[in-house]
Amino acid sequence: MAFIDELKIHLKSGNGGNGVVRWLHEKGIDHAGPAGGNGGKGGDVYLKTLRDVGILNKYKNIKEFSAERGQDGMKKSMHGSDGGDFYFELPIGSIVTNLTTREKFELNTEGEEIKVLNGGKGGLGNEYFKSSRNIAPEQFSLGKRGEEAEFNIELQLVADAGFVGLPNAGKSSLINALTNTKSKVASYQFTTLEPHLGDMHGFILADIPGLIEGASEGKGLGHKFLRHIKRTKMILHCVSLESSKPLKDYLIIRKELENYSDALAEKKEIVILTKTDEVDEKRVKEVKKIIAKKNKDILEVSILDDNSVKNLKDTLIKKLREESK
Repeated sequence: MAFIDELKIHLKSGNGGNGVVRWLHEKGIDHAGPAGGNGGKGGDVYLKTLRDVGILNKYKNIKEFSAERGQDGMKKSMHGSDGGDFYFELPIGSIVTNLTTREKFELNTEGEEIKVLNGGKGGLGNEYFKSSRNIAPEQFSLGKRGEEAEFNIELQLVADAGFVGLPNAGKSSLINALTNTKSKVASYQFTTLEPHLGDMHGFILADIPGLIEGASEGKGLGHKFLRHIKRTKMILHCVSLESSKPLKDYLIIRKELENYSDALAEKKEIVILTKTDEVDEKRVKEVKKIIAKKNKDILEVSILDDNSVKNLKDTLIKKLREESK
């Protein structure tokens, strides 16, 4: 199933129910008095956040949603019931823009509810218009229309740390080893076509599709996911030791982060040298020395070595705790 992180939808609150003209019926008296009830209020529209990054998929083929209409008034002075509210469910990290008013809503907390459209007021029945001068009113009013608008939804994943790197740098294998997620792994590039999240002892890690040179300008598959790294506390920059030019690989990704935004470029970064099992110890030390000229926070890992993965996990948890203070 394709990952959806941007969507345009039409939302409408419920119309108010109509007021009605009704009369009391008593023995021998056909119109004993007005008894038309008021219409119910239309349902409101709310945005609601859930911890489900894939929930936008259920809206892929439906673009219009509405709350319930208020019920019309009834006889014997009974008012119509209010229409049910509609809750549009979104992943945490959603940014929703009302394209009519340009009002913007950011939803960053699980279970958060924000009302974005008010339901229409119910109309008035003829009993409401009764007075000493108008004892048999024929007046009533219709319910008001509910509010409606087009909304744009943009998802920016909320994670503690995001993996970045060139395609096939070992990001998916690493997040699988550190968490219980199931990112696709293969020996060809661009196996990750959508972000994946994993839980590492309470810290959320995001596996971002591989970036290439020019990603910040729209090239490759990962460019549209650069925004998902914006809200992470830390960047985990994977550099594969299979590469003959690891420093160049590192600098390509750094340039793309800097071109995308200053804020992204300034985030705390940890370099992780992956696939250390592919080279000897001398090569690992050589690459660390080279990259240390640009970033001294360097770790190394081989997913084929359980101790290596455990040491990396312990170190990352410690650093994330420090960053959270």
